[in-house]
Amino acid sequence: MIANTFGKLYLVPNLLGATRPEQVLPQGTLAIVKRLKHFVVENTRTSRRVLSRIGMDTPIDDIEFIELDKHDARHLDLMEHLGACLQGEDMGLMSEAGTPCVADPGALVVDLAHTAGIQVVPLVGPNAMILALMSSGFNGQAFAFHGYLPIKSPERQNAIKDLERRSLSNDETELFIETPFRNNAMLQDLCKNLHPSTRLCVASNLTCEDELVISQDIAAWKTYKGDLNKKPAVFLIYSEARGGYYRKPRGSALRGK
Repeated sequence: MIANTFGKLYLVPNLLGATRPEQVLPQGTLAIVKRLKHFVVENTRTSRRVLSRIGMDTPIDDIEFIELDKHDARHLDLMEHLGACLQGEDMGLMSEAGTPCVADPGALVVDLAHTAGIQVVPLVGPNAMILALMSSGFNGQAFAFHGYLPIKSPERQNAIKDLERRSLSNDETELFIETPFRNNAMLQDLCKNLHPSTRLCVASNLTCEDELVISQDIAAWKTYKGDLNKKPAVFLIYSEARGGYYRKPRGSALRGK
């Protein structure tokens, strides 16, 4: 049972790029974030910059930032990371970009909060994976997110082919991400290892002015001349199963007389 004397842990969505906070964050979310004085973050410098753009009620220098060591995130201390909540004050948990706890070590802090009986409150904001799925045109009823694929071959090559087989077998959209400076190499690997008819969507810089969403088959991607380097992106694979999500209608309004 949640102890009423504890503060709440708010999961604060971060911006996905150089976007005005009020453009992607609801007023209700902004109102809650502005009053918080304690944050668990991955990087203090970048978090201070985002909160400054939001316009906090408390001066930035007076806000407490507790950094989460993503290389050793499993060794958490309740008092160190959630001490303010235990003392009855609300806290925020921020990712470096987008929704907290998705492909993000913040999930371990949330697990610690649940164990301690601290109420966890997710706030509404941008999520790159969901935005990419929405804009892909692929199956939104069955999908899976796989985080990062292996960097080296043959593990990387095998992972790509496994996702294609899984998509075909389950009529499922497969989502994953890549370190931005490896995006072009990833696209090349996808073009080499996926069937020409398999569909691929790349959604980059979502919510930003230079947002790009391209959804087409691998045969078309092989002629793509654009540059995805250093642009945060989500990759989506969909291998159409016969009679699956893209099943053809029984009749067609475009059929001749």
